[in-house]
Amino acid sequence: MSSILVIDDEDLFLMSTAQALRRSGFDTLEAGSGREGAEMARHHLPDLVLCDVNMEHMNGYQTLETLRREPATASIPFILMTGMGDTEAMRKGMEMGADDYLPKPFTAPQLLGAIDARLKKRDILRQSAEKKLADLRANLTLSLPHEMVTPLNGIFGLAQLLAAEAKSLGPEEVAEFGRDILLCAERLQRTVQNFLLYGQLEIKAADPKACAALKAQLTDSCGGLIESRARSAATAADRAADLRLEVAEGSVAMASDMFTRLVDELVGNAFKFSSPGQPVRVAAGSDQGTLRLTVEDSGLGMTPEQIANVSAYTQFDRRRQEQQGAGLGLAIAKRLAELHGGRLKIRSEHGAGTTITVTLPRA
Repeated sequence: MSSILVIDDEDLFLMSTAQALRRSGFDTLEAGSGREGAEMARHHLPDLVLCDVNMEHMNGYQTLETLRREPATASIPFILMTGMGDTEAMRKGMEMGADDYLPKPFTAPQLLGAIDARLKKRDILRQSAEKKLADLRANLTLSLPHEMVTPLNGIFGLAQLLAAEAKSLGPEEVAEFGRDILLCAERLQRTVQNFLLYGQLEIKAADPKACAALKAQLTDSCGGLIESRARSAATAADRAADLRLEVAEGSVAMASDMFTRLVDELVGNAFKFSSPGQPVRVAAGSDQGTLRLTVEDSGLGMTPEQIANVSAYTQFDRRRQEQQGAGLGLAIAKRLAELHGGRLKIRSEHGAGTTITVTLPRA
């Protein structure tokens, strides 16, 4: 049984609304003021709040603002009640985060219809969040142990061979083992760095001062940086001949280490998810106060559902295809763009390649 908190300083209206809700099977709580309603919401955590706008001492807007500030009550559906034709009040309430409004006077069917719509939407959002949490657990179970253990196994195995067979190994074999150990260590280091970086970005996202500090940074000569990182990624993938560069100079309001990471993730993914012989195009240029970076490949591509579900620790088709990485690269690039006032757009067709465009404010 869903619980509804009704807040109104008109006793007759409060009583009649509560009675109508009880007759319809709701567990109803009643508050005669905004302060009392806010306190009851904190204590009882109702499934929905129905609140009048015009109340003394603490009106409906202030009540809404109070509940939205507190984590425990921030997500409770909130419906404002206001006088018929008061469009300004309706608009203000929606801008402040109200989920819906009911113009007074209203009928019982109108009341129940509005409540039913909000509760259904809440259930849909809750189911979606639970699905994302289940997917996150599954992806962490698959990717995290693999990404930590695989390079560690390589390091341990090669180090044991070196220790046991040192006398019989020639200089070239020792050098080869050393290179393989270094590759494993670099892969492990990259995994750890990505986990740490994504956590740091999420912390900064919740801090307005930290966000402002990020946007105050500057990277000049972006064209040279993009070209250098793209060539390095192509060489590392042994695919220098597949790289297509169309890069112009520009500047961007982002620290150079952050911009470098963004470029590395996007270009690295393009080579990772395409095959040798397939071109990878990297283009950059300035346009109306922005820097536009485009990375295009002709590889695996993504479905619309996969594009919509791009998030941290999410890998697609991990069970059917082997991947390196913890699914953080694209999520990090997207978060970096957003935190710096830009956006990342994905255009893709499954089996036919992916084009990612990042638009960032120029310095």
